Amino acid sequence: MAATLGMGSLGEIREGLASGDLSSEALVRVCLDRIGRYDAKLNAITFTDPERSLEMARAADARLQNGERGTMLGLPMVLKDNLNWSGLPVSNGSKIMEGYRAPYDATVVKRLLESGAIPIAKANMDEFAMGSSGEYSAFGPTRNPWDIRRVPGGSSSGSIVSVAAGYAPFALGSDTGGSVRLPASFCNVTALRPTYGVLSRYGVTAMASSLDQVGPVARSAAGVAAGFSVMVGRDSHDSTSVDLPGMERLASLKPAPLKGLRVGLPKEYFGEGLDPAVRSALENALRVFEREGAEIIEVSLPHTAYAIDTYYLICTSEVSSNMSRFDGVRYGARKPGESLAGMMSATRESGFGPEVKRRILLGAFCLSKGYYDAFYMKALKARTLITQDFTDAFGKVDIIATPVSPGVAFPIGDKTLDPMAMYLADAYTVTTPLAALPCLSMPGGFLEGLPVGVQLIAPSLSDVKLLETAHAFQQLTDHHLKTPPELN
Repeated sequence: MAATLGMGSLGEIREGLASGDLSSEALVRVCLDRIGRYDAKLNAITFTDPERSLEMARAADARLQNGERGTMLGLPMVLKDNLNWSGLPVSNGSKIMEGYRAPYDATVVKRLLESGAIPIAKANMDEFAMGSSGEYSAFGPTRNPWDIRRVPGGSSSGSIVSVAAGYAPFALGSDTGGSVRLPASFCNVTALRPTYGVLSRYGVTAMASSLDQVGPVARSAAGVAAGFSVMVGRDSHDSTSVDLPGMERLASLKPAPLKGLRVGLPKEYFGEGLDPAVRSALENALRVFEREGAEIIEVSLPHTAYAIDTYYLICTSEVSSNMSRFDGVRYGARKPGESLAGMMSATRESGFGPEVKRRILLGAFCLSKGYYDAFYMKALKARTLITQDFTDAFGKVDIIATPVSPGVAFPIGDKTLDPMAMYLADAYTVTTPLAALPCLSMPGGFLEGLPVGVQLIAPSLSDVKLLETAHAFQQLTDHHLKTPPELN
């Protein structure tokens, strides 16, 4: 019984709650039990508050018994530990945040709470969302439930593993350069990076402000859409937030017709470095679209070769600025020093991990006098060219399909000593944040027992059509229904 509830889809659990066959309190207890049984080896969770979660579950049951129904009412969820949940720690996977508790709810969390969703845990993550593997956390690495010797992907490692391992049917991560899509591909779940601005960033710790977005995670596109539906929309606390056209279609997602759909394949994504088996999985997925009458069209994104350099120049520059607030003065840990500058230096030296330090230094260099025009300004110009590439491509196709990663989940420790090899794991995911486009990773098959994801990319503000297309694919395939065998 416990395993069935833990690994059930969001839609199945919602139906059980609506019919009275399930109670929210029992469901939360099952989810907390799974965390207790499996997380010693997966290390996906940083903090829990069982009493608070169970109290919220009992309140949700009362609403259900009074006949209230809602897309997320009574459903457990896990929150990445860079999202504010009032009263709980928000560690960002870092020692420097020790002792800090969120004084308010992030807007996306608040909207989910108002809908009746129940947070059951905060999730482990690469420190300050800087990482592609889930290994750069002060709490230790998170492990892939399909093979605990391998990485789950990052930086939203704990959020993705929580859904893959059945801790909760829904989770929130964040995506700056691929941080929900890469681990979703490695762990066989579905994760969305929305159009920039569709989800408020208020109450989310900033890493790279022009790139950061909250990313909903579930087993399927329909599950992602359900949680997404209650979070979208303009927020007065976030001046970059926008409303989403067609958002009323999210709560009861319908599959998009695939007949006549023009699916673009960017030729630049199929060159050196792509594992032939990953390419084969994508080709198999495309055959599903073709059988339903979709047309596969080759497109070109000619400035893709500059994407990694462009992304990391812009990202680290914004990191350098955003990380300046973590100085031991206002909140978090503080180390003693003989002067104010000495205290700040000691606090940051002991509080930040190596990847955060690396990116702060790179960003400070990019923004320094004499290098600003040569690096940062040039990167902004390249960003414009990359964005124009997508605009041109979407004049010919409705949606673009690509790999998520050049390979499957790699062994823990395999890339930590080679930062460039780690950064190249994001080769197919950094272009869309630069162009502010919606994209998602969905299960596309398996390679020797390890999941392989497929990335779909849509024009700006076409998030609903993107999810409907992924839902249509998942109606025709069963990859997303498969769960890690040792956890069933």
